[in-house]
Amino acid sequence: MRIGSLLVDGIRRHGVVDDDHITLLSESADVFAVLAAEDPSGALDGHRLPWDPATELAVPVPVASIRDFITFEQHTAGSLRAVTGAADVPQVWYDAPTFYFTNPHAAIGSGAAVRMPPGCEVLDFELEVAVVIGKAGYNLSVDEAFDHVAGFTILNDWSARDLQGREMRVGLGPAKGKDTATTLGPVLVSVDEFVDYEDEGRFDLAMDVFVNDTRIGGDTLANMAWTFAELISYASRGTWVRPGDVLGS
Repeated sequence: MRIGSLLVDGIRRHGVVDDDHITLLSESADVFAVLAAEDPSGALDGHRLPWDPATELAVPVPVASIRDFITFEQHTAGSLRAVTGAADVPQVWYDAPTFYFTNPHAAIGSGAAVRMPPGCEVLDFELEVAVVIGKAGYNLSVDEAFDHVAGFTILNDWSARDLQGREMRVGLGPAKGKDTATTLGPVLVSVDEFVDYEDEGRFDLAMDVFVNDTRIGGDTLANMAWTFAELISYASRGTWVRPGDVLGS
């Protein structure tokens, strides 16, 4: 199942995406309950509208919080070199997953324009995949954690690198360096669509990032240092993860 969102008469509506159409959910429907249901038909209101992922869209599901993990060793080394000048990945990175919280109110949909952050002259992007929590959990074990996932979406982590570099020298952050925008979408795809790509908790899903027609880079989720289940378990240590929590990788 694929869930998307768009504005209808100025109101954000969610729906089930099928090829080039979206069938709207009723305004009272709980998106995460629909994703958990075997048959979503009871939550549909019958309105079927054109769907074009190349246009500006809304965030596919309600967002409660955003945790962004740094889980690829090569990316970690490059980011630290660019932001702090560090020559090596510190040992603590290998000990446990590392993440920061970013601004859920700055989540935007696929195709939406990203404003240059005030005072920024070096705006960067990061191609990521995120899981969205669909069921609340507390102190989840690794074996329990993935059962709380509603689905996957694409995440673009926009970064004001010059602001980030300055503020992280204080020993906190990133803060305003990541505060302006996080792109999510175009859709949230339910977990069942990825069962054929899973191997011992990792997903062999490859993506590439382009600027205009120039390929900048790419990777596969199979190269994550930790599984999504391990990220969720760590995020829930001593606290709750709840529906709408986004965990990027």
